[in-house]
Amino acid sequence: MAKKDYYQILGVNRNASEKDIKAAFRRLAKKHHPDANPNDPHAETRFKEINEAYEVLSDSQKRATYDQFGTVNPQGFGGQPGGGFYTNVDTGGTPFSDIFDSLFGSMGRSNRTRGSRASTGFGGAAVKGEDLEQPVKISLREAYSGAQRLITKGERRIKVNIPAGATDGTKVRLAGEGSPSFGGQPGDLYLIVEVEPDATFERDGDNLKVEVKIDVFTALLGGEAEVPTMDRPVKLRIPPCTQSGRRFRLTGKGMPILKQPDTFGDLYARILISVPEKLTPEQQRLVEALRDSFR
Repeated sequence: MAKKDYYQILGVNRNASEKDIKAAFRRLAKKHHPDANPNDPHAETRFKEINEAYEVLSDSQKRATYDQFGTVNPQGFGGQPGGGFYTNVDTGGTPFSDIFDSLFGSMGRSNRTRGSRASTGFGGAAVKGEDLEQPVKISLREAYSGAQRLITKGERRIKVNIPAGATDGTKVRLAGEGSPSFGGQPGDLYLIVEVEPDATFERDGDNLKVEVKIDVFTALLGGEAEVPTMDRPVKLRIPPCTQSGRRFRLTGKGMPILKQPDTFGDLYARILISVPEKLTPEQQRLVEALRDSFR
């Protein structure tokens, strides 16, 4: 039987440090674990080899023997060095303790109070899969009314509801749609909301800001101005002698508050006074007369 090249199995050179070997094992163990490859009949065999190679190369004495003889059993006794797949590994102070805890959870950790051996296989404690995050963009108006998105997972399409009032960073949880587990439940998928800027409204928490232009005569004499809102325009009473930049608060015309769909923030309308771009000679004479009357 041909001798196995443990360095090649782990993808490291013969001068690899202990740190390099451990990193290679962690990466390959996660990639080739059978639970992560349920449709691959060869995953178990690959994982056996990875497990076996690491058990030898992570032990300085076994590695030295292997480097010299190409095996850890130069006398031909004892069979394979790794003892097989998903064996009971002595985790009391060996490199497997930290690695399998980080990769597959604290499997059998409670048993360590009764002995130094813990299961590192399917028989250990169930471990939830890794949670994943995925960004999703919505418009400000979708944030106001709520939105739906279709998320593709393999051959499935999942309809996701994004709640009204969502803000930048709001997380929408899809239970069980994360990474597969190592013997337990899969992780969750979190959609991270990003609300795109709006051409009309500026968001400030649960409040909105909008600019409203009025002509100079409405500013001087008072009147009404139309203010856009997320629902429909409303009329705003403008008092006489309103200054440019003055803000008016429209209570309850802002954004819905997340998880409180019947409660809304406020809308702040900032007044901008517009003037004609061109005057006739008669209009200019009248404006000058008006100006002179204030002196």
